[in-house]
Amino acid sequence: MITMSIDVPVNEDVPAGEEVLSRNEIWRGMVAKARDARDFVPGCTKCEVVDDGIELKEIISFEDERKVIFHQVNGPWEGIIVNELVDGENDTLLLRFYCLLSRLGVESGGEEELRDQAMFGGEKGYGPAIRQTIATTRRLLKGGKLPA
Repeated sequence: MITMSIDVPVNEDVPAGEEVLSRNEIWRGMVAKARDARDFVPGCTKCEVVDDGIELKEIISFEDERKVIFHQVNGPWEGIIVNELVDGENDTLLLRFYCLLSRLGVESGGEEELRDQAMFGGEKGYGPAIRQTIATTRRLLKGGKLPA
């Protein structure tokens, strides 16, 4: 079982000339990412929202302006990935990521699972992906393309 948790301050080290993101703005970015991850996730080339009759890879739940939950229901992984807005110390807005995932057919606690855990926590893992979500939201806002 892969577990990971990271809190990333939304407005830490805001680049010069960039806006501080409000809770509503980062929430809109989170929803945009859930609906079409291509702008947010390097290497993502296809993302479709589908209806009944089509095989689903994830079911996505939204808790208004608070949490997006990705339920991985088929494919090589099963489990949940959560992106949550939380208030940290001194009213710091944080984007919290946590997951609980299991790769089907892989021994729990075995070598493959340990490699997966290291990959998810590494430079190509979820920490950089959360930072990319914040940066992409800021870019879309600046360009007037952040969905309402």
